[in-house]
Amino acid sequence: MLDHTVHSQQARDWFEALRTRICAAFEAIEREAGSDAAFTYLPWAREAAGEDEPGGGVRGVMKGKVFEKVGVNVSTVHGSFAPDFAASVNGADAENPGFTATGISLVAHMANPHVPAVHMNTRFLTTSKAWFGGGADLNPPLPYAQDTEDFHAALRAVCAAHNPTYYERFAKWAEEYFYIPHRGVSRGVGGIFYDHLESEDDAAFERNFAFTRDVGEAFLSVYPEIVRRRMRSEFTDADIRTMREWRGRYAEFNLVYDRGTLFGLKTGGNIDAILMSLPPVAEWG
Repeated sequence: MLDHTVHSQQARDWFEALRTRICAAFEAIEREAGSDAAFTYLPWAREAAGEDEPGGGVRGVMKGKVFEKVGVNVSTVHGSFAPDFAASVNGADAENPGFTATGISLVAHMANPHVPAVHMNTRFLTTSKAWFGGGADLNPPLPYAQDTEDFHAALRAVCAAHNPTYYERFAKWAEEYFYIPHRGVSRGVGGIFYDHLESEDDAAFERNFAFTRDVGEAFLSVYPEIVRRRMRSEFTDADIRTMREWRGRYAEFNLVYDRGTLFGLKTGGNIDAILMSLPPVAEWG
């Protein structure tokens, strides 16, 4: 039988350590741009009726010269799903609604429209089952083929090191998931998205945990390189308008289709942390 408590703590420790390293890397980029911007960390405690220790998390936010708005959140929550929602979650139902969830979620919206926005999330959940999920995807208002290729190459290498089928499967999953049906367009240029890497025993947990750690490492390696490549590019008012209109599409996806937004709202998460993915300024024509 899987020890949910031990494995959840291991995953939580990794997510918190990754958060620290990512925030330090982003602050270093701000220093290079002549900014003293730094993350502000806001702890929050989840409230849930009838639950003594429902958990909580820490919301990290920075608004700087390069990163117009970036949030890096880590949360660990416990409790029971509402009966109508439980049926939609792997391994849960109205008779078995209990869960734990720990994860890191990151969204960066950039000041320069030549620098791509980005999303990264990895998580470990337990119900009557236990599994990892997550991924990373690049969201440029003004796409560059080099940036797209470098981002995908980093994720492709991670996937290849763990399972030769992963990249094709997970890149296709991202392409399908981050699609906006009512607009008929994709949210960005993709990446990978995976879910239900089930960890039914210690060996499966270690295998899937190693993959999830490597996804985080790949993100931390490739994304700062892309930011540095583009952050000093000249841009026009028209470029800003393009970025803000694209951000409107991004907001539409996150509010209408994103499963993470729904999960957070259905489990009593911190509203500001859940909606930190929304851009600071957006436009609709």
